[in-house]
Amino acid sequence: MHVRIISIFLLIFFSSACDKDEKHAAVEQSSPPNIVFIISDDQAWNDYGFMGHSVIETPHLDQLARESLTFSRGYVAAPLCSPSLATIMSGLYPHQHGITGNDPSFTSEQQKYSAAWRTERSQVFRPSIENYNDLPLLTKRLEKLGYLSFQTGKWWMGSWKESHFTHGMTHGDPQRMGRHGDEGLRIGREGLKPIYDFISEAEEKDKPFFLWYAPFLPHAPHTPPEELFEKYKDKAPTPAIANYWAMCEWFDQTCGELLAHLESKQLTKETLVVYVCDNGWIQEPDKPNRYAARSKRTPYEGGIRTPLMFRWPGKITPAINETTLASSIDIVPTVLAACKLEKDEDLPGINILNADALKERSSIFAEAYEHDIASLEDPTLSLTHRIGLSYPWKMIIPDQTNRPDDSIQLYDLSQDPFEKENVIEKYPSEAQNLSDQLDAWWTPEHLKK
Repeated sequence: MHVRIISIFLLIFFSSACDKDEKHAAVEQSSPPNIVFIISDDQAWNDYGFMGHSVIETPHLDQLARESLTFSRGYVAAPLCSPSLATIMSGLYPHQHGITGNDPSFTSEQQKYSAAWRTERSQVFRPSIENYNDLPLLTKRLEKLGYLSFQTGKWWMGSWKESHFTHGMTHGDPQRMGRHGDEGLRIGREGLKPIYDFISEAEEKDKPFFLWYAPFLPHAPHTPPEELFEKYKDKAPTPAIANYWAMCEWFDQTCGELLAHLESKQLTKETLVVYVCDNGWIQEPDKPNRYAARSKRTPYEGGIRTPLMFRWPGKITPAINETTLASSIDIVPTVLAACKLEKDEDLPGINILNADALKERSSIFAEAYEHDIASLEDPTLSLTHRIGLSYPWKMIIPDQTNRPDDSIQLYDLSQDPFEKENVIEKYPSEAQNLSDQLDAWWTPEHLKK
């Protein structure tokens, strides 16, 4: 596959600007598995072959879905990358780990996203990053078992060292354009050699490994290899959509290369692969590299829904579950269980391989915030919506302060997967039930009466 070499400055600039078998369980194992997180960046929940897209081809992820315990109704904790990724690593909701936006809100005379602006941002945000990295992150937990861990791709919490990876790519230095990935953003777009080298080192040292593969794909800039754009240009309604569709397949190709490498090293059966997307994306038809309404940064399915996959051959029974809800808060507890680490009662998620725990849980939740954090002392002040799901029902409650003109919404996802009809007046008991569950889950201080 031809891979176009793209400068890291261009990557940084564009990113800145712009039910089946439910009786599944992990089988006892003698040693902890290698762990690979594959994290898509800005992709809609239905932009995969196995999720029903009529044009986009994702053969490698389709195969992964067939080999995994796959929840087609997975959800992230927030529809924005930094808080979402912070949840995936910590297992906590944004209102618990404190990272509710991509940047702090501050006044600056510097050009936004310049090195000088990034330096000011880093100084303002430093206490929040340090507080986050003091949490019992997954890297810290796995360190107890002797894991080597490698950060690649998107990362917002300073350098890989600060977040307790043993290896990594993101330096986080604002003077060198550090903010959300910097050197790590080369992964995938410019090949996977750093990952291959890391895996070889882990093998040489006879160590289990944890890989964070969060490439800048299919994230804008939408600059796919030419042959992929040519493949989609006559199938898509606009060039902008063709470029985005091509990016989805390019991302799929890199996933295929990574999974094939594990197989070539005879590591497939020893590796737990977890797949999730950080947040959704709906391509604006006539605006390249721009997202449309009801996608990224919104509480709708286009913002928070994602397929969730867990593959561990011989240990996890493959099944595609189309009705049971799963959340990104479940990833850390599931990994802890797979590694036989003690359950952490402070984590709100569940071990997704525990069928009894799945059946006992009636609802999952999410929260949406503004892009910038209004107050680092109380990061929930920039809350826009709380979301509750108890399939088929989904409720969206706007923050009374930040979204005073928005109405409370209720959707029947079994009949209305794209949330076109608010049925709150038709189903008052279902609305009251979910509203009560949301308040019991979490009510911000500024909304309490």
